[in-house]
Order: sequence, then structure tokens, then C-alpha cells
Amino acid sequence: MDARAETDEIVPARKIKGRVVALFATTDPKHFETAVVERLALGLDGIAGDRHGGFERRSSGREPWYPRGTPIRNGRHLSILSVEDLAEIARRLEVPAVDAASIGANLVVEGIPRLSMLPRGTRLSIGPAAALNVDDQNAPCRIAGRSLAKHLDRPDIELGFAKVAQRLRGVVASVDRAGEIAIGDEIVAHLPEQWIYRP
Repeated sequence: MDARAETDEIVPARKIKGRVVALFATTDPKHFETAVVERLALGLDGIAGDRHGGFERRSSGREPWYPRGTPIRNGRHLSILSVEDLAEIARRLEVPAVDAASIGANLVVEGIPRLSMLPRGTRLSIGPAAALNVDDQNAPCRIAGRSLAKHLDRPDIELGFAKVAQRLRGVVASVDRAGEIAIGDEIVAHLPEQWIYRP
């Protein structure tokens, strides 16, 4: 038996239930901010007309292993945030609240603790049909900081946002199963078995 097996840390798969409390979509693909909607119709290529829709996207500074602008699979159909993480960002910024639309959210949920730390591969079942796949943590960026700073009339937040929102900015996900989602829908996070790879 491999001696390392005794020290391997394996966390069993589990489910956590929450609720959709807000939905947003792009009204103008050229603008970063999103607008409140009652429902989102999800296709396998994301939200129709949304700035992050499509089966592929161009690589950016988030993928330094590719030349910038390389066509890659789109794992950023939706930006998902939680009420709890938004409240913690607001506390750290010393502001009353962080408007999810001002930082480009598509979906805000409550009841899933530390949503921003959901591992890659977590499947999110929403409502009667739709399902998403968590592709990555959404790293806070200066674009979101600039938008929030403008919204709050706090120029200092433009640069400060990225620091205080680290590991609180939610996750990005791709559509795994098409369907419609609505405010109030149950969301179930199906966390996969997790392990630490120690070669």
C-alpha cells in the first residue's frame, strides 16, 4: 500500500441547498453592468444576447498560458454571487451594500455558505430543469472596481475592490443543461468528491 494514502485528504461529495434571490442580464453587450430581470432563459451557449454568451470566448489576462485573444471554450456564461459574500465585501469596504448589478452579476443566491469557494466541477441544479457547472472562482478586477466606485461615488474603491473582494467575488459557470430560472427557485450545489493531489 502506498504510504501516502494514509495522509491523503479526501472530502466526500455532498449537497447544499440555497435559493435564487436576484437575476440580472446584460442590456447592452458593450457595457459591463447588468440589469434586474425576473427570469433567465439559459441555452447551452449561455444567456441569449448577454456579453458572456457563446460557446467560445477570447482568452484574456486570466489565461496567461495562451496568447491574449486565443479562441477558447467559454466557461464564463454566468457570474454567480451570494448575499453572504456581498455583505462581507460591503463590510470590508465600509459601505451599506454592494449592488450586484454594478459588478456584472447574473445570479445572486443565498443559503450556500462561502459560495465563492465552491470547487471547480460543482454542479448547480436550479429550478425544474436548468443546471450549471462551476468553472472557476471569479477573481475581482479593476473593471468591477471602477463600476462599483462610480455607483457608490467612492473613487478610492476602484483599486481597493480587488483586494477586499479576493475569494468573495463569487464563481463563474457554464450552462450544463438548458432551462429557465426564476427568482425564488431552489438551487442545489452538488459538490464533487474533493481531494488534494500530492505527487
